[in-house]
Parts: sequence; C-alpha cells; structure tokens
Amino acid sequence: MERKPVTPTAKAPASNFTGDVYVNPVYRGEAPSRMIVSLVRFTPSAHTNWHSHAVGQTLHVTDGIGLVVTRDGTVIRMRPGDTVYTPPGEEHWHGATEENFMCHLAMLEGTADGDGTTWLEPVTDEEYRKANQSQSPS
Repeated sequence: MERKPVTPTAKAPASNFTGDVYVNPVYRGEAPSRMIVSLVRFTPSAHTNWHSHAVGQTLHVTDGIGLVVTRDGTVIRMRPGDTVYTPPGEEHWHGATEENFMCHLAMLEGTADGDGTTWLEPVTDEEYRKANQSQSPS
C-alpha cells in the first residue's frame, strides 16, 4: 500500500480549452497499469475542445452542472453523481454550462505513446450555445 501526495492544481492549457479550467492529477498508473485519473474544474462556460480518446473516457461529476456533446449533436446534461462514458474514438467535448461551475473526475487508459487523447478544433460559440439550450434528459 502506498499513499500518494496531493498534486498541485494547474491551469489547463488554452490550446485545448476555452475559459478557465483547472486540473489536479489524481493518479497515473505505472506499468502494467495505464489508468489516468484527474479532477477537472470548469468555471461557468468553460469547456474542452473537440477531442477523442484511443481507449475511451469515463467522466464522473462531483459538483455543478455540465455538458457532454458528440458530433451527431447528442447532448447529455450532467449533474453530481452522474457518470458518462465516451467510447474509443468518439469525438466529443465537455464542460460547464453557461451559468454553473462543474467538476468531474476524468478517467481513461493511456497508451504506449501517452494519454491517448487526440485534440481537435475548438468548439464554436454556436455549437456551445446550442448545447446549452438543449433540453437533454436530466
């Protein structure tokens, strides 16, 4: 058994995020584990760029209200306790709603070359506005 130290909070890079997003790495597995877990905090309206994960990603909301959106226009409105899985290769984005903070645990498996995330273009203002107006199921 080993107790891991708390890692410092870092601001997420503007190249992959819109708005203020803060990350605390929780765990990065050592071989043979490829598990990567981070606590990610989004200020209102903050969100990721479009992206995908080679081995998929699981998000578990701990606080606030957020969105996960796929290329086909599917919008999931997330609340505390919700868990959302995006399968390998599915292009998506996630973040806070316009009026609320959102915090989630991001869990994924890395690859031999890193975390397996492919970062794409920023979400347009229109895409973000449309997702926020969606009446997706609670």
